[in-house]
Amino acid sequence: MDLRQRFATNLRRIRHDRGISQEDLAHEAGVDRAYVSRIERAVTYVGLEIIGKFAEVLKVDPVEFFATPSRTHRKT
Repeated sequence: MDLRQRFATNLRRIRHDRGISQEDLAHEAGVDRAYVSRIERAVTYVGLEIIGKFAEVLKVDPVEFFATPSRTHRKT
């Protein structure tokens, strides 16, 4: 899994764990919902400023976006 895919997987998992929609995350972070979708599908790169905004909205340390996903969170 490359770094972009790891970020996408963790962002989606954390967002779901918090019960926040893509639209709400986008609104709170000041970005377009379609951009959040592209990030979560790992089709675009994300900058440090946006990582910081997502971390603030989701109330996590930014390093959590780069953690190795555990088996319990992988799709079967």
